[in-house]
Amino acid sequence: MKILLTNDDGLYSPGLKASYRALSKFGEVYAVTPAVQKSGVGRSISIMEPIRVSEVKIDGIKIYAVDGTPTDAVIIGIHEIIGDIPDLTVSGINLGENLSTEAVTTSGTVGAALEAATQGSKAMAVSLEMRDAFKFESFFAPVDFSNASMVLEKLAKMVLEKGLPEGVDLLNVNVPERWNGRYRFTKLARRLYRTRIDVRFDPRGRKYYWIDGEEEEDAEEGTDLNAIRKGYVSITPLTLDMTSRIDFGELERWFDD
Repeated sequence: MKILLTNDDGLYSPGLKASYRALSKFGEVYAVTPAVQKSGVGRSISIMEPIRVSEVKIDGIKIYAVDGTPTDAVIIGIHEIIGDIPDLTVSGINLGENLSTEAVTTSGTVGAALEAATQGSKAMAVSLEMRDAFKFESFFAPVDFSNASMVLEKLAKMVLEKGLPEGVDLLNVNVPERWNGRYRFTKLARRLYRTRIDVRFDPRGRKYYWIDGEEEEDAEEGTDLNAIRKGYVSITPLTLDMTSRIDFGELERWFDD
């Protein structure tokens, strides 16, 4: 088995090391990641500048560090480093949860998995819920990846053996900080955050902004957000086809009218 491992947290992420250890028993793992933190870049791709790759070794793990986005790392990993479509692509374990429709369009973790699925690989994005203070600075924080590693190992084994169900291109997996030991298959919540803008001024009096958000209080039953808050591992099957499932006749009547 050939497994491509990537993330959006960079090559020093402890989540990457945890994933590597969990996946190594299934075959050859190729770790190809952005060289630095690339959270929030979604599925962006570098088409206006060259991409350079460096081979490094961290804690005995060979990692290909890509000076680009998670999507760049997947493309380079598949077409240049592996030279073939991997049996499985795993993006994560991400430092912080990736929930709701917002995550599907903004998360570099999910963006990498989407790219892998487009390239023809079975794919999953795996994220671990954690406090905001640790999400981007958890390299030396006391974060326990044991539950997330266990979930990843179990799902990887099933996907490698059985494949993904018809109509499913990838899985978005979120592991709660306090897991109750159970799983739920979920749909995406509409949103995770209520947008907030923090307006500030620099020493010269020029205005600048921090885009932030407060978590939504309501979590509809059956959604990934609801499952995580109740202590379940959330597994959301995703498809690349984002076409709305409506009667096209309704739209065609616009022009008839």
